[in-house]
Amino acid sequence: MPAVYCFWEIPSPLTTSHQLAPLRGTHLLLDILLIREGVPLIAIVGKDYGSGSSRDWAAKGPFLLGIRAVIAESFERIHRSNLVGMGIIPLQFLEGDNAESLGITGKETYSVQLPETLSPGDMATVTMDNGKSFQVKIRFDTEVDLTYFKHGGILNYMIRKML
Repeated sequence: MPAVYCFWEIPSPLTTSHQLAPLRGTHLLLDILLIREGVPLIAIVGKDYGSGSSRDWAAKGPFLLGIRAVIAESFERIHRSNLVGMGIIPLQFLEGDNAESLGITGKETYSVQLPETLSPGDMATVTMDNGKSFQVKIRFDTEVDLTYFKHGGILNYMIRKML
C-alpha cells in the first residue's frame, strides 16, 4: 500500500512524495487529486488517536479521503473500533517507537506486509522506499474486527449478510 501522507506534522507546503509536490494549498486539494488517481493513503499519527473527536465521522472522513491504514502510537478505544468498521487498518507503533524515533518524515512511500492469515494481535512489517523497515502491531483485537476487515468494513459485511 503506497502512502504519501503524514498527519503527525502538517507543514505548508504539503508534505508529500507525490509527483504533485510541492503543491501549495490545502490537504483537501491533495486528497482529491490522490483519490482520483486511486492512491491509497496511510495516516501517521501520535498518541490517543481519535480522542475527543466526533466518533463515527472521525473514521468516515479519513475513509472518504482515501486513507486505508493508520499508524498510531496509541488509539482511543472506540475510535479504533470505528476505523475497523470503515475498513481502515489500525496499526500501532511498538512500545518506544514513533514517527520521530524511526525517522519518518512523511515524504516516504510505504508498503505494509500483512500476514496471509490474520489473527488478533498479529504483527506487520512496514517498509519504506528508503530501505528502512519497522514492525507494527495490527490492532484487530477480536475475530469480529477481522470479519469486518475481510469484508471491507461493517457496511459491506451487513449488506453481504442480508443478500
